[in-house]
Amino acid sequence: MNNAPILFESDRLLFREFTPEDARGMFELNLAPEVLKFTGDAPFNSIDEARSFITNYTQYQDRGYGRWTVLLKDTNEYLGWCGLKYIPEYMDIDLGYRFLRKYWGQGMATEASKATLSYGFNHLNMDRIVGRAHVDNHASIRVLEKAGLSFEKEMEYDIGPTVQYVKLK
Repeated sequence: MNNAPILFESDRLLFREFTPEDARGMFELNLAPEVLKFTGDAPFNSIDEARSFITNYTQYQDRGYGRWTVLLKDTNEYLGWCGLKYIPEYMDIDLGYRFLRKYWGQGMATEASKATLSYGFNHLNMDRIVGRAHVDNHASIRVLEKAGLSFEKEMEYDIGPTVQYVKLK
């Protein structure tokens, strides 16, 4: 059983820091081509590689926040992750999410994004959070809009042509 504290929750979801026990779920998440299609990330080669990523993830210590594991509240089942990441080249705090394919279309990403924004604004005292999506990732763009972010601009980003949405406190 994982003893990592729950940082915050929503109606159906729990949020906590990554732990080595998340390695299998993260490996499975990054194994799915449709999950990685618009991310620019390569899949992990093994569960051990996913575990190494987790154990070397320093955002919580470096920034006081990061991407968080998302669990289904009723079962503690791993759904994926959602959270915040500082992007130094833009001096922006980025909202990101990634969920196992079987949870798509159920409103999980929108619910997780709204809870993460609330945590960022109300607990971490952030004033501005952006979300970026590849211009062809229509599902992710809809999540950003449903979560209350507004279109700000089109830009080139590491994933190619990108739209940036923003929400202010």
